[in-house]
Parts: sequence; structure tokens; C-alpha cells
Amino acid sequence: VQLVESGGGLVQPGGSLRLSCAASGFSLDGYTICWFRQAPGKEREGVACIEGSDGEPYYLDSLKGRFTISRDNAKNTVFLQMNSLKPEDTAVYSCAADPTSWYHFLLKDRGEVDYWGQGTQVTVSS
Repeated sequence: VQLVESGGGLVQPGGSLRLSCAASGFSLDGYTICWFRQAPGKEREGVACIEGSDGEPYYLDSLKGRFTISRDNAKNTVFLQMNSLKPEDTAVYSCAADPTSWYHFLLKDRGEVDYWGQGTQVTVSS
């Protein structure tokens, strides 16, 4: 049972990346998936979340319009499309899954969340 992120790397400012979060050993149906990021010396922050229902996804205010979260339940995968990347977007990005609303998900401590991926590094630099 695991979540595996991929798609990170080095990109120039203004570039794009698409991160993937693939689940194995369990179905993402019924789970809310959130992407988090943590930069060196900074606290972890919730970037975007998508629930299993048709509700509106959550985005960190400063990222609205640049990042898009989506899910493909047939592939058991959630994606994070990141456009117009800035140096301040540099961080380790991790996905996590929990069977709760995004609102409550973001209030949980790390240990209270059902599943975490190992993280993928995103570096935005010229």
C-alpha cells in the first residue's frame, strides 16, 4: 500500500511541470487527495486538494490560476499541473490521501493522515 509521486525536476522560471501521485495496493475512490510542499526552513503547506465527490477543489490562495489538481480514478492517479513556475515554488512536493473533506484534511497532523508519498523535488531556477 503506497503512494508514489513522480514528475518533479529542475525547470526554469515560467516553465511547467506535471506531478503524478499514483496509488498502489488500494483504491483512491472515496479518498481526498492533497498535495503538500515543504521548502527548506519552512513549514509544510497544503497546495491543493481534490475530493472524491464533485465538489470544488481547494487551492492555496497564492497559487490559484497557476496550479490545477485533477484525478483519474481509472488510473488510480492524481495530477498536479503547475504552470508559470516561480523560484519560490521550489520545494519537496508530497501527496497524501485521507477519507475526509479537504477542510478537515488540512487541519490534521501528518501522523493522522492515512497515506503519504515519499515526495518529489521541484526546483525552479535559471
